[in-house]
Amino acid sequence: MSIVTCIAPVNIAVIKYWGKRDENLILPVNDSISATLDTEHLCARTTIMASPEFKEDRIWLNGKEQSINNKRLQNCLIGMRKRAQISNDMECWKIHICSENNFPTAAGLASSAAGYACLVAALAKLYKVEGDISAVARSGSGSACRSMMGGFVRWHMGSDPKGSDSLAKQIVSPSHWPEMRVLVLVVNDGRKKVSSALGMKRSIETSELLKYRAEHVVPRRANEMNEAILQKNFEKFAELTIKDSNQMHAVCQDTYPPCHYMNDVSFTLVNLAHSYNSAANEIKVAYTCDAGPNVTVYILEKNVAEFISILDFYIPPADDLTVEYRKGIPIQLISPKQDLIEKINLEKQVPGLLKYIIHTRVGDGPKYLSDQKDHLLDTKMGLPIRSLTHQ
Repeated sequence: MSIVTCIAPVNIAVIKYWGKRDENLILPVNDSISATLDTEHLCARTTIMASPEFKEDRIWLNGKEQSINNKRLQNCLIGMRKRAQISNDMECWKIHICSENNFPTAAGLASSAAGYACLVAALAKLYKVEGDISAVARSGSGSACRSMMGGFVRWHMGSDPKGSDSLAKQIVSPSHWPEMRVLVLVVNDGRKKVSSALGMKRSIETSELLKYRAEHVVPRRANEMNEAILQKNFEKFAELTIKDSNQMHAVCQDTYPPCHYMNDVSFTLVNLAHSYNSAANEIKVAYTCDAGPNVTVYILEKNVAEFISILDFYIPPADDLTVEYRKGIPIQLISPKQDLIEKINLEKQVPGLLKYIIHTRVGDGPKYLSDQKDHLLDTKMGLPIRSLTHQ
């Protein structure tokens, strides 16, 4: 018996990946850039156990058994088994996989990126695979390749039709910009109606704006973002982040039929961000939305307390909170400045539009957990511990 447990991070793109030039190989139509978030606050955890006693490969995701024959899952399993460096017959053993997220799944918070990065990292440890494995992670979920490393990461689209140069590379480590903070504003943690994969396919087939974006906008914008990160130029970073998020969702609207990911609360948050920046007379916050209604805010540490005071004033938490509303790094709560309130002058919303807030930072890539209590599978039978506990 052999067992490995790994955690892997979420990444939130500031230059978006939207559209594939090859569906089977998952090759993008443009470069993308993201920040890897701290696994302490958002992560996928995966345990993989191999045993000669197992009769078949099996997988459980967030407590429920899933089909092991999922094409993307098989891409990862086959890709890693081909590269196995083990000297015994373990590569022929069947495996059990158990994976859980500590954040909402399929809600536009990059759950598939964290999940597949975690799977591939755990398989690499199990099969003693060395070298760059971001391409294997990409074969499961495109953006998973960016979760294979920490800090700010650029996924290069490459030019090889077979995808050999479509790889993720770190721009800077997490320690490069320690002042950077991230606020994940959870509007809705339910499963989205149109998956990212389907939305991208529709956009590729029908959106003229996507073609223009990929050919003329992103090549320049990605290089500018790369430079803004290296120079720690927050104002330029924020402007590019906002514009690229807006353009991705414009592509979604230009798609036929259109894909609606943002909702009224998302747009209220967008308006608040712009009004706050205008009132402050500088760009203090940058927002970005992936394929879902939740809004991610990039902000410098020194401005977190002030922005949260404004957010709480205009979009207050529910009066009868049933969950922890502020998660992650503790936030100093202060009263909003009256001059900012007067300058912003927006309509105050009813309490409870936001479910909760996660305050985090830029973090490292996947990590291995060696303590037996961290395993999700029982080491005797290879079944999920949670389901065994609930029996």
